[in-house]
Amino acid sequence: MIVLSRYRQAQDMRRLLGAWVLLGAASVAHADAQNGYVVPPPPSELYGELFVAVQTQQIYPDQKTFVDATPKIDPAQINRLYLQQRAVPGFSLSAFVAQYFTPPTDQVITPPPNQTLRDHINWLWPALTRNTSTVPPYSTLIPMPKPYVVPGGRFREGYYWDTYFTMLGLQEAGREDLVDNMLDNFAYLIDTIGHIPNGNRSYYVSRSQPPFFSYMVELAAHKEGGRVYQRYLPQMRREYHYWMKGSHSLEPGGAVRNVVMLPDRTVLNRYWDERDTPRDESYLQDVTTAATVHDRPANELYRDLRAAAESGWDFSSRWFGDNQTLATIRTTSIVPVDLNSLMFHLETTIARGCGEVRDFGCVAEFIGKAAKRAIGINKYLWNSNGYYGDYDWKLGQPRNNPSAAMLYPLFAGAAWPDRAHATARTAEALLLKPGGLTTTTHNTTQQWDAPNGWAPLHWIAVQGLRRYGRGDLAQQIGTRFLTDVNHVYATEQKLVEKYIVEGTGTGGGGGGEYPLQDGFGWTNGVTLRLLDLYAPGQ
Repeated sequence: MIVLSRYRQAQDMRRLLGAWVLLGAASVAHADAQNGYVVPPPPSELYGELFVAVQTQQIYPDQKTFVDATPKIDPAQINRLYLQQRAVPGFSLSAFVAQYFTPPTDQVITPPPNQTLRDHINWLWPALTRNTSTVPPYSTLIPMPKPYVVPGGRFREGYYWDTYFTMLGLQEAGREDLVDNMLDNFAYLIDTIGHIPNGNRSYYVSRSQPPFFSYMVELAAHKEGGRVYQRYLPQMRREYHYWMKGSHSLEPGGAVRNVVMLPDRTVLNRYWDERDTPRDESYLQDVTTAATVHDRPANELYRDLRAAAESGWDFSSRWFGDNQTLATIRTTSIVPVDLNSLMFHLETTIARGCGEVRDFGCVAEFIGKAAKRAIGINKYLWNSNGYYGDYDWKLGQPRNNPSAAMLYPLFAGAAWPDRAHATARTAEALLLKPGGLTTTTHNTTQQWDAPNGWAPLHWIAVQGLRRYGRGDLAQQIGTRFLTDVNHVYATEQKLVEKYIVEGTGTGGGGGGEYPLQDGFGWTNGVTLRLLDLYAPGQ
């Protein structure tokens, strides 16, 4: 009876998806691929021994500073000079770097006094907007044709999944121009590079980030109509091809790049990075971690560290074999619930776009793909303890690590109703804290663990719970997080990247590889939307 019920749910999902995607006007979109841009090598390749020396000797306190620095002359000439001079008595590496590189400078933001929280966020948008249609020679920055909003602080470039949550606030603030600009920028990156990188830097190109492009398209379509789906349909299909590359050559139990085929031939996705070396922007941290590991090759560890960076949850007990220790990281062995929920949405949105252009073969194809993925999510990414979670495909078992990612299937609409309600109960029992939703149940000193809470995960939770009829719990989560954000703003006049949500004293979050950052793009965007939902007078 249970099997028959699940089969009927899958059939119902196919019918519902089919009815949904066929709505909209009929016209044909065309996108011209951009050609000719070549991404330069990352600094680790460009500078070789000099790069290792600078990062190892910590010439800059933050490892990201050097990879964002701009060389003053041709890197090949800098390398020759370094090799000639380094053995000369009295050689100073710091003086050499200062002579041949210009380090990045972070903009100092000084807001006017006595702004309300809402006024402050709207005041911040211009301060966080960048225009890098051209970049200096040999810069690691990848140019983008239109203005965009950066997160803030050390994050001086655009980031993939951050941008969706930033867009939420921009749209609320009436900045549809910036929403469209950033969509166009990401379409440009897909057309020129083949995917949307982690961020528009050369050292980020070997990986992407959680694929929110289809959500960005959907967001713009809410304001601008179905033509948005057809406009970006070519890029959505190219992004899908990127994430599914190699899937046709897989055998059961195997994996390639971002794709895993489970023993019953179910195809799901994982996080992955093309490179298996230390991250340029965190070189010393990765080398230090590798030095503590003696039971696996260093390149495997580096790949898992990089894959976690693609997840956006860098780092979290979600990826740790023992749920506690970074050195046990096994990201590529894990099928993540958030990624596959996002892929489900990408598939349904492609089907919607194909419906707009009356390509009914494509509609049927992607409805089928979405239905299969929903079945896979509910088979492999359901934990019998009562929540959606990750699956260790190498061990062939669910991961017993409840996290705020459990709410992604509700956000995407891939959850079965009974399981959605069970997940809501689990989230309330295990993750709801005085300041909002804690990220996991483990405190590891990593930033994507307890006691931290993050704005994007609160939006995922609020929207997912409202979708499945738990607006009461959504309101508790949203208002508690707003209280936390308001408290920090009232005492420090700023919004930050992450917040402590546990205990009696809430405030800015901690942990991870760098100090707490101000700004902050996705906090600004989510806060504006939550204010509209739960405190419209503020």
